[in-house]
Amino acid sequence: MDVSFTKHGFLPHPDPLTQFPANSELGRLDVLGRDLASLLEDKNARDYLREFTIPVWPKDTITPADLPALRLYYVRLGFVASGYINQVGPAPSTVLPKNIAVPLCHAAKLLDRPPILSYDGYALYNWKRFNLAGPIALGNIDTFQNFVHLYDEHWFILVHVEIEALASEVLATIVSAATAMKQNDAAGLNKALWSLATAVKKQADVLRRIPEKMDPHVYYRAFRPYIRFFENVVYEGVDQKPASYRGETGAQSSVVPALVSFMKVPHQPSMLMNHLADMRRFMPAEHRAVLEEIAAMPDPKPMADKDAFNQVLEEIARFREVHFGWADLYIHQRVADPRGTGGTPYRQWLQQLVDETRGHRK
Repeated sequence: MDVSFTKHGFLPHPDPLTQFPANSELGRLDVLGRDLASLLEDKNARDYLREFTIPVWPKDTITPADLPALRLYYVRLGFVASGYINQVGPAPSTVLPKNIAVPLCHAAKLLDRPPILSYDGYALYNWKRFNLAGPIALGNIDTFQNFVHLYDEHWFILVHVEIEALASEVLATIVSAATAMKQNDAAGLNKALWSLATAVKKQADVLRRIPEKMDPHVYYRAFRPYIRFFENVVYEGVDQKPASYRGETGAQSSVVPALVSFMKVPHQPSMLMNHLADMRRFMPAEHRAVLEEIAAMPDPKPMADKDAFNQVLEEIARFREVHFGWADLYIHQRVADPRGTGGTPYRQWLQQLVDETRGHRK
């Protein structure tokens, strides 16, 4: 595992690019991005966006040096596309116009991902620090791209950004545990497991802060619609056959899959498990590679101390219970459509994940 993951979690390093160079033609997207929340308040937003000249990404191949700018390009275009299709007020559009669809699909192909705004573009690449020497934590971070002029959306994203930053501790302890198992060092493994439990608890504590600055009414009325899935959408100029893609969802984060893979939690087949497996297509390629590496690590259960092993599982279960509670408060109690933004009737299977996590105890 690249050492950067143990220092920055699943967030990019260095910090995300927040604007293109002043002399770049791509700077037009920064202007559009800053105006987007205001544009989407207008009933004629789609007319404006259809006529907007999107600058073309200038390359057909990429190098590591291109990634920060390409990610920013994808963030800006992903927001524009989802804003166009899912604009609040009118019915969802079934056609993404050529001027948006063609450059979005080109960028998505270079990033090896589907052409829709996902968790990476909504959260992982969409933050900045106020104090560059300070932590990646609430109070020192903000978003630079949004759908609405409400801090609730900033907060929703930023809670996830801090959780992803804390994944550095999760991944560092997983590496330590794997090293201990390789050396047949039970004491080292148990020490790592206790540290892992502490790291997951920190993440759950951050997730519990969601209601501090995010009103449930604002979430489901104002900005949740923008991150919903695309259903039977024609990407004009790319393919006349309608396509459907899962929308932005925390299920596209690599944090919990990494924990489940390391702890070898056996989940029974279900529609939700199929959904979660499919979500990996929407993760960055380098994150998928980390998950494969973790899945190949040995099972810590046989060597681990019972209390240490079980405490990790308990903290994962508690994290999932917090998520279940927010899904109920912010979604289930307020919408008629039982599908989440990713497009699956999630609720009936969330408790199964909690129960199976605890069921794996020694």
